Amino acid sequence: MKILIATVYDYPHAGGLSTHVTTLKSGLETLGHEVDVLSFSDVPASKQNVYAKGPSFILNKVKKGKGIVWSHNARKNLIQALIEKNKDKQYDLINAQDPFTTLAALETGIPTVSTVHGYMTFESISKGSMDEGSEEAAYMKEVEIKAYKGTRKIITVDQRLKEYVKEISGVDGHAIRNFIDIHSFKPDQEFRNQFRDKYGISKDDHVLFVPRRLTKKNGVIYPALSLPKVLEKHPNTKLIYAGSGEALSEIKKIVEKHSLQNNVTLLGAIPHDQIKEYYALSDVVLVPSVHSAGVEEATSISALEAMGSGSPLVACAVGGLKEIVDPEVDGLLVEEQNVEELSDAIIYFLDHPEEGQRMAAKARTKIEEQYSHIAAAKKYEAIYKSALA
Repeated sequence: MKILIATVYDYPHAGGLSTHVTTLKSGLETLGHEVDVLSFSDVPASKQNVYAKGPSFILNKVKKGKGIVWSHNARKNLIQALIEKNKDKQYDLINAQDPFTTLAALETGIPTVSTVHGYMTFESISKGSMDEGSEEAAYMKEVEIKAYKGTRKIITVDQRLKEYVKEISGVDGHAIRNFIDIHSFKPDQEFRNQFRDKYGISKDDHVLFVPRRLTKKNGVIYPALSLPKVLEKHPNTKLIYAGSGEALSEIKKIVEKHSLQNNVTLLGAIPHDQIKEYYALSDVVLVPSVHSAGVEEATSISALEAMGSGSPLVACAVGGLKEIVDPEVDGLLVEEQNVEELSDAIIYFLDHPEEGQRMAAKARTKIEEQYSHIAAAKKYEAIYKSALA
């Protein structure tokens, strides 16, 4: 098949959707399919600014939410124009990665399958982009419903999203949990000291790594809040964040309040190849997701990558994280927003490194057996064929 994966968001970028697209493309190509990716990044910068970003900025000054609605509609129109421009490539199918792209793809007449990565309306509210109960939020929900009803097949990245789509649109989807490239994300702990030298980290330090976008639903403030208690027992602990987002200022305030400047590093968004190296040099990886405005973590790609990389994982018991982590077997789960529990879990792994390695080995086996990108690509292939039939 000749497949177009498309999204109104940027690609590549730091975040789970971009990682999903890259990994799915790799898996489908391994199966012999031809795969292209089309995204908002393919729109000339001048058009991005004139039609989407500029008006969005101004409209948000008028009323919160107006700008994001304008921006998403402008992105939809621009992506639709790009798809039409590329029709000569004769794609058999478009796999749209969000509701606005679904609507754009449907307008082109090319058979469309949609992947649902999250709760678009609720996530906009959670980020503070619009208000709950506003006409803008109602409009976004209408777009979701229209997209779900119009597409040929729906794939969701976890079971809860499948239930959500069914609840709001009446459409039954296919739940295929997120996945990773098991050949790229593999245990590299033998290079631990080499990577620490590369990034100027002492071999004697305990390293806690948070590979997350700095957004509210990812619970990124809680590792910083848990650090003071960890430092009481392990003063040579370093907390490293890799990601950017609106919660950055709140983390900085926590760091300043507790005088953690020498123990916290904020890398910002970094390339995926570096993320792999930070997994290898870390003692513990933290995925502290929380409920936010009705949004729950899906099958976290960050958690899967950590488990595939042989890194001991502490995650919060929310959403898809409860589906992928077997507590005290292949990782530790703690109550969301519970600073005390998070601190205790970190200290447990630092006190018992052999237990961390035992759980990490179990986690790697689980990833190989259940979350391979090749196995997932075969499931996508079957749904594509069903949609075309």
